[in-house]
Amino acid sequence: MDLTEGVGESSSPPRGFGSFSNYDVRNDVYNRLTEIGTGETVSNPEFRELLDAHFNRLPASYGLDVNMDRVEDVLLHQKLLSKAQDPEERPVYHIRFLENLCNRADGDYDGQFSSTMSIPQPPSDEDNESVMLLHKRQDVSSVPIHEVIFSTVDKPKLLSQLSALLSDIGLNIREAHVFSTTDGYSLDVFVVDGWPTEDTDDLYKAMEKAVARHEGSWSGSSHGRCAANKGSAGQAKIGDWEIDRRLLKIEERIAFGSCGDLYRGNYLGQDVAVKVLRSERLNAAVEEEFTQEVAILREVHHRNVVRFIGACTKFPHLCIVTEYMPGGSLYDYLHKNHNVLKLSQLLKFGIDVCKGMNYLHQNNIIHRDLKTANLLMDTHNVVKVADFGVARFQNQEGVMTAETGTYRWMAPEVINHQPYDQKADVFSFAIVLWELVTAKIPYDNMTPLQAALGVRQGLRPDLPENTHPKLLELMQRCWEAVPNNRPSFSEITAELETLLPEVEETIVAVNGS
Repeated sequence: MDLTEGVGESSSPPRGFGSFSNYDVRNDVYNRLTEIGTGETVSNPEFRELLDAHFNRLPASYGLDVNMDRVEDVLLHQKLLSKAQDPEERPVYHIRFLENLCNRADGDYDGQFSSTMSIPQPPSDEDNESVMLLHKRQDVSSVPIHEVIFSTVDKPKLLSQLSALLSDIGLNIREAHVFSTTDGYSLDVFVVDGWPTEDTDDLYKAMEKAVARHEGSWSGSSHGRCAANKGSAGQAKIGDWEIDRRLLKIEERIAFGSCGDLYRGNYLGQDVAVKVLRSERLNAAVEEEFTQEVAILREVHHRNVVRFIGACTKFPHLCIVTEYMPGGSLYDYLHKNHNVLKLSQLLKFGIDVCKGMNYLHQNNIIHRDLKTANLLMDTHNVVKVADFGVARFQNQEGVMTAETGTYRWMAPEVINHQPYDQKADVFSFAIVLWELVTAKIPYDNMTPLQAALGVRQGLRPDLPENTHPKLLELMQRCWEAVPNNRPSFSEITAELETLLPEVEETIVAVNGS
């Protein structure tokens, strides 16, 4: 469960009507549809009320994104959202040819990619669901452009899943306009190229096969229709780690996510952190993630891994209890508290992370979401690896292919849905190391999806100036494009532990002089 990255990120205002309010837009839409004389407006006396209800369940940016030249699209969106309420129909999709574009073969970028994260936020007048992503032009003279619209139940990482689906059939995303409804559904409009002909019949068939290959991943529900109501999550075997909910005191909330919240609490007299899953947001995928996290936390015991205390696996009170880390995350330490690390402290943090990750890898565990938001500090500034929501025991073949993690820290092989192993965590550590050195957010002038596309094409953060050359060299080896060229965490630990006394001796010598 991602509690930090991606909240409210955007790079540009929505396209459309400038300063018009949502009310103005829906008036224009209604008047235009009435002028056209569609069947819905002529025959249904409640049409205006239904139109208002449609706009009300979508964010303000949806109204700003309406194309008045294709105002009938609003009716199409209504129908798709309505159809998506039937679990047997999901995901609902609609495909149409838009135009042929003549592209230059000069390698310029064009196109836009908009995105919306599904992490809930307080209402805002600056509601902007559209985020742009550039996509490189293909070296062709004419490119058919199609539009693919999806509607299904909203859930974490849905955008990644849909992007993978389109990639599976060879489609490149030029634009995406992604909206979440107030009642837990999504409306996702993709403008794509990559399909060689204008005809959509074969594209529909290819989409049908791709959806079938992803069967089982569309069953999520924001309305509590999930396997968790069987009694206990994943039918996990209850042991001495099972929490008696009556003895657990929940205090203030310290972070929130799309499927649950993180609270400070007290259990049997000790301060704890409690990840509480919301029952109304549970689905099969979230339940599996919960079960995996409990299974992994039960197996790990290391100074640099957050300590597992217990879990409640009885529906609907699903929660995971770990030690409370009063120092907060490295993400907050760097970016909210604006701390700039001295080199010796930076190396100590890096060594802590490497020792924790090396322990996990030795126990055949891949974290898959290593980033500063998941690195927590205790009262003595000891850093511990946390949040195992997407961590997995490495499979027997030694590789995985599912895209998971957070784009800014994600390895290129994971973004590309290629087989990957523990070296994907090493790439993520390189970005963490860069972050510790610079005290900046990686690719801070890009959206997460822009960063992901750039990493696929070889982009890396700019090398920081005035940094120890050994640290720069290590950073570059850790983010090598070829996973086998990256060092292991045991090797990285050894290098950092060798460098630390050298740095401390230099500090002593400088201060002594």
